[in-house]
Amino acid sequence: MKSTDKTKTNELIIGTRGSLLAVTQSTLLKNELESKNPIKLDLKKIKTQGDQIIDKPLWQLEGKDFFTKELDIALLKEEVNFVIHSYKDLGSERPEGIKLGAITKRKYPHDILLIKKKTIKELSNRQEFIVGTSSPRRIVNTENGLNHYIAKNAKISCKMLRGNVNSRIEKLINDEYDAIILAYAGLERLASYPESAKVLKELMQDLNFMVLPVKDFPPASSQGALAVEYSEKFSDQLLPILETVNCLETRAVMEKERSIFASYGGGCHLAVGIHTKKVHDYFVTIEKGISDKKHIFKTYIEGIDYSILKNKSVYIMNKENDFLLERQKIVHTPKTSEQSHLFVTSSHCFHNISNAKTIWSSGNTTMTKLIEAGHWVNGSAEGFGHAEIENFSNSNLVKILYPDINWMVLSHDNASIAFGQLLPSYKHNIINTDGHELVTKLLESEAIYWASEIQFKNYIQKYPELEKRTHITGLGKTYTALKSYKPLPVIDIKHLEKIIKG
Repeated sequence: MKSTDKTKTNELIIGTRGSLLAVTQSTLLKNELESKNPIKLDLKKIKTQGDQIIDKPLWQLEGKDFFTKELDIALLKEEVNFVIHSYKDLGSERPEGIKLGAITKRKYPHDILLIKKKTIKELSNRQEFIVGTSSPRRIVNTENGLNHYIAKNAKISCKMLRGNVNSRIEKLINDEYDAIILAYAGLERLASYPESAKVLKELMQDLNFMVLPVKDFPPASSQGALAVEYSEKFSDQLLPILETVNCLETRAVMEKERSIFASYGGGCHLAVGIHTKKVHDYFVTIEKGISDKKHIFKTYIEGIDYSILKNKSVYIMNKENDFLLERQKIVHTPKTSEQSHLFVTSSHCFHNISNAKTIWSSGNTTMTKLIEAGHWVNGSAEGFGHAEIENFSNSNLVKILYPDINWMVLSHDNASIAFGQLLPSYKHNIINTDGHELVTKLLESEAIYWASEIQFKNYIQKYPELEKRTHITGLGKTYTALKSYKPLPVIDIKHLEKIIKG
């Protein structure tokens, strides 16, 4: 019986690649579709060229559509009703007659670095550090930027890594690499299905991880989302079904990323990471890599007019030139944070870090400072707000590794936290600023960047005339706290400095 016949009886066939990850993510989506629609779905595994040729990087092969061509054929021959792809595998040009029916909600688009726990202990002695990946984008950004996060004194180089997720991790376990880089979303889906979660947990028992910050290691365009395609012949029957798993917000983000991807020429040879993220009401985009032998590094927020800063004096109130607030340490016993999962919001909290299970930071600057202090850091909120870390704490990947998550949030004594237990690590003291050399500079400024809500409140109270200035913040908690003042948002201080320089 052809799939077209099955369409009439609400018994449908999904085409999928045969790898553990592909079958797992198709099964998860199959279960979701069946829960939302009165249908019965079956999976049909289809081998693709990309699955069979694993001794060369894809960008060295002739042709294109290495993971989709055979699925396209099955769809057009009506052997399957629709197919499920990792959206990043889909090229810009699709065969005539095939339509995009749904894009699922994107989760965890980041790249993730896996490393043996014993290797972490040896990092300070490494002269060479080999990372497994075959992605031109990952190769460029890893070799140019990973030293800031691990193996600071080592020469970092990349070595080809192909195969399914299981075999890639096994190669790491067998010491073919010092670390490997994978898509977080793929591991998350494996961790979300009981059968594959068992396999993944066993593979990762002696491993640790670092979620690579998207600001320095932007993922591939469309990474983290699934795409469902169907034959346009059956739009009337299939579209109402597929719309039940379609995420409009993800679709809007994907359109932006893929438009940028196409502007670089597209293809698996592209060595530029592209990431767009909706934060509050803004679309934030990072592009980083090499194109046409030119280094690319762009960060921008769509739709913000920064011309209002032109010719204005801008005072950047970071923690280093904060002359009103003195931070006094609150010291706890070394065991207070032991065996906890720590969210570290400032370098002023480092003295209370002790034998943690995992460590996460509020921003990338704090992350790199933690690393310089000798800590292994698992990830960063990147200045996008504390909810980013809460999101990671709900990750099934984190849960299969650490089922007993107990969060300690290291911050100041009056901090408001959305999750976990506050471990107050410092308090603010207001000091006498009369005659301070920076007072005049601040009062003469026309725009001010604020690093925190408590900083803003104390300065406005001391110098009420500052309230009428243009206020600038990052996109995290400070932006939310100052929203009534309609602050001008920037991605971070580096982004602001680029704007000021023009």
